Amino acid sequence: MVDLRVNLGKIQLKNPVMTASGTFGYGTEYYDFFDVSRIGGIVVKGTTLRDRQGNAYPRMAETPSGMLNAVGLQNKGVEYFAENIYPTLLDLNTSIFVNISGSTVEEYVETAAIINELDHIPGIELNISCPNVKEGGMTFGTSCPSAAQAVKEVRRVYGKELMVKLSPNVTSISEIAKAVEGEGADSISLINTLLGMAIHAETRKPVLSTVTGGLSGPAVKPVALRMVWEVSKSVGIPVVGMGGIINATDAIEFLLAGATAIQIGTANFIDPTTPVKVLEGIEDYLLRHKMNSVSELIGALEV
Repeated sequence: MVDLRVNLGKIQLKNPVMTASGTFGYGTEYYDFFDVSRIGGIVVKGTTLRDRQGNAYPRMAETPSGMLNAVGLQNKGVEYFAENIYPTLLDLNTSIFVNISGSTVEEYVETAAIINELDHIPGIELNISCPNVKEGGMTFGTSCPSAAQAVKEVRRVYGKELMVKLSPNVTSISEIAKAVEGEGADSISLINTLLGMAIHAETRKPVLSTVTGGLSGPAVKPVALRMVWEVSKSVGIPVVGMGGIINATDAIEFLLAGATAIQIGTANFIDPTTPVKVLEGIEDYLLRHKMNSVSELIGALEV
């Protein structure tokens, strides 16, 4: 047996495999496919202070080696989550993170304060990088001052694991990573989706109702790997890598690039059992290479 445990800030994960927000619901939807408690953690869907209806349809589109989405953080709000969803997660034996977003810093703060009171939720993923909302979202993650301000204010009211999700739609992601680290982030997750669009040639109209949306899937993996590598060398806190991971080899590449843990997103739509297959693949890799711990892989890229 090999040691798959990794330390993510204040939290020790049983293994480095997590699921990405917006692709795994609240975890309970996947109970019929595998034992969700086997993986290291889940990030539940984006949660905001108030109810959001999301964007108009169509808001998803397949693209070569990926997909575009413009769902727009549809959810029933943090109070609904605390009263109705949270009780269903109490028996889940894995680390649960709530992805939170807002249109203003004050909304982030209020939402984080409510989540802070939920004992079975050890961390939040502060989403300052969503490209699919008209107000807030990615706006906070595209400059050092705004990113730092959001983290600073949330840190005042949130005492548990604070993971900050960064946008790839920036000039220097390492500078923003250092800015949020300086204001109290315990870990950093990246990348969120790349801004893209699709067009109907015959109708001469956009495919998505919002014109642009977030690109995910294997098409973004090279960009994600590069950014994880850059950020992991720039900060002293753990990095959680994501972007196009569909199998164990992809996950191992992110670990080699410096990620402490990984998140699986779009692949969950293709094969709901992907997280457990990735976990088994990582373990097999370690055994084949006679490694005792997954920590031997983290940042082991030879350049």
